[in-house]
Amino acid sequence: MSNQGYDEELREERAYVAALYERLDRERAAAQARYHGALGQTEVTPGERETDVRCRSREAARLDVADNGLCFGRLDALSGETSYVGRVGLFDAENDYEPFLLDWRAPAARPFYVATAARPENLRRRRQFHTMGRRVVDFTDEVLGRPGDVERGDAALLAAVNAPRGEGMRDIVATIQAEQDEIIRLGHAGVLVVEGGPGTGKTAVALHRVAYLLYTRRERMSRSGVLVVGPSPLFLDHIGRVLPSLGETDVVFSTTGDLVPGLHVTAEDRPEVARLKGSLEILGVLAAAVADRQQVPGEPVSIDLGDVTVELDAGLVTQARLEARETGLPHNEARAVFRERVTALVAERGVAKIGEGWLTRADRGLWADLRAEVLDELAEHETFETALGELWPYLTPETLLAPLYESPRRLAAAGADPALFRADGAAWTVSDVPLLDELADLLGRDEAEDRAAARRRAEAEAEYASGVMDLLKLDADELDEDVALVAGDLLDAEDLAGRFTERDARDLAERAAADRDWTYGHVVVDEAQELSEMDWRVLMRRCPSRSFTIVGDLAQRRSAAGATAWGPVLTPYVGDRWLYRELTVNYRTPAEIMTVAAALLARFAPAVRPPESVRACGVRPWSRRVTADELSDAIDDFVRDEAGREGTSVVLGPPGVPGTIPAAAAKGLEFDAVLVVEPERILAAGPRGAAELYVALTRATQRLGVLHRDPLPAALTGLAEAGVPAKAGHRRFL
Repeated sequence: MSNQGYDEELREERAYVAALYERLDRERAAAQARYHGALGQTEVTPGERETDVRCRSREAARLDVADNGLCFGRLDALSGETSYVGRVGLFDAENDYEPFLLDWRAPAARPFYVATAARPENLRRRRQFHTMGRRVVDFTDEVLGRPGDVERGDAALLAAVNAPRGEGMRDIVATIQAEQDEIIRLGHAGVLVVEGGPGTGKTAVALHRVAYLLYTRRERMSRSGVLVVGPSPLFLDHIGRVLPSLGETDVVFSTTGDLVPGLHVTAEDRPEVARLKGSLEILGVLAAAVADRQQVPGEPVSIDLGDVTVELDAGLVTQARLEARETGLPHNEARAVFRERVTALVAERGVAKIGEGWLTRADRGLWADLRAEVLDELAEHETFETALGELWPYLTPETLLAPLYESPRRLAAAGADPALFRADGAAWTVSDVPLLDELADLLGRDEAEDRAAARRRAEAEAEYASGVMDLLKLDADELDEDVALVAGDLLDAEDLAGRFTERDARDLAERAAADRDWTYGHVVVDEAQELSEMDWRVLMRRCPSRSFTIVGDLAQRRSAAGATAWGPVLTPYVGDRWLYRELTVNYRTPAEIMTVAAALLARFAPAVRPPESVRACGVRPWSRRVTADELSDAIDDFVRDEAGREGTSVVLGPPGVPGTIPAAAAKGLEFDAVLVVEPERILAAGPRGAAELYVALTRATQRLGVLHRDPLPAALTGLAEAGVPAKAGHRRFL
């Protein structure tokens, strides 16, 4: 194409995209008007109003996110038809809803991602736009159907992967590649495992798959939402902007430590303890710990009933306990059965003692009357109530697990490893979360306790509403007699409290995140190789439909309780009904850096094939040996140098090194430049040290440096010795 022809087409494309933005602005204004109209409705019930408001809010949000990169491509079919592809769909309502702009998730837009010269999908040309704000800066064309005939073919992809990183993860909607698109649009409704090495885009693929599923299964997904589980809050913050940028907000982002609402993780387990807690063998320990709290008295408890005393002994309690356990109900629900049975047995003994010598069971009426009197007395009997509470207490997951950890006796009684002992039982760790979640089911609820809690909440709400009523009251003496009213003439405090609790204005994501019993329509698990067997039980409870997108890399596993293969963690729940897909192309890590990381990978996971990098950056990684006194200054030099460049940087090292963050904390993240400090100590930090170092080496998209005090690890030494020094104090790896 001549320069003149290119300039003319660029002007035409700019005009078309500008017209799309004008239409977007009109639709956005109309959506905002509908939203404000929904807010002002008075003729519908509060519930109907809130439903309409949420719907209109979602509609407005869908259009709001489209402002950046609204249209990013065009398809020219062999038939001569032209289609534009973008972030949302825009249609001509006056012409049978002909599309002005195809939503990237629509079936008609798929050729944009999958067409190749060998398989052109009935396309003549694919055009990709490079935009800045609302303006088309330039475009690249790929002519299809004739292999090798490409104008600036992969320029858009290379521009995207070479661009400086920002503070958060970007969507890849304009540059999705064919192997990624196939996974995103898979129709499989069950469990999908996507494995890929560093930089293969597995996280982005998973998030775009969520957007695709929410688009294609909107009715079902919008009722239950999607849960995205990641390894750390830092990681979730990194990826959290992608789905909103695609117009999807019915999503809860969570770490495994956040899956029990209201719980605060404050400590970290040793690897061996994490392994013990993550194994399914802990289920037996939890069940035994619950049973241990269903006690039999060591000595009889005397219950005084008027002139007689009844003994609450081991035989009576054992009989009641057996009957309660045989119901198969959770602990707190079976508690009512236990209390009822103990009370009945004690009452029978009491009546027999009271009537000894003059009352027989043949006198049914008198026996029943006396039994009723004894039951009334037992209901108010403090000693009896205390004994019942001690023998079969009401338990929460926290009030069972914390005392278990603090007591060697309880641990031994439950058959637990003594390593689980800790002085502060309530210093919760991430590994405790699945145990607490499991206990929520083992313990169940106590209806009496729930009713009491409901009463307490109602009383608190009524008290609050009463205070509001006092504020609303008007001084009748200051008003004209015809209009003198007080708030109490219109509604009372209970009515007002009811109005406060009748409506829940939270959006779906807020309600789901706060509800332990919420079940999701789909769950995404990132860095899934780190999850323990117990973590998987939690997630399977959250999604009874077993609709999962699981992404990870077994070679990067660092958790002692994590997965070594996908089958063992999935088979107990879905059998062999799960799909496996692999991503093999590294879009993030340049070849120069991947060569270094691959040498390490070959040492600790020789059976794993590293992903193939699609690009080189032209900057070779460097290493520098420093003394302990020089280390801090060398880190400062790196930080200062990178501060003058565009993009992001990070310093990774072993725990405890000033000026660094732990290598494990960078999992799933990416930076333009990375400095790895003391790789020899990272390797020595535990059995998964090699995986942590591999993670650290593969975070950079442009520049990688290494500072070491001791000799370089064997996997890196050979590469360093093969290089030629670039400047004093530095050695090139390659």
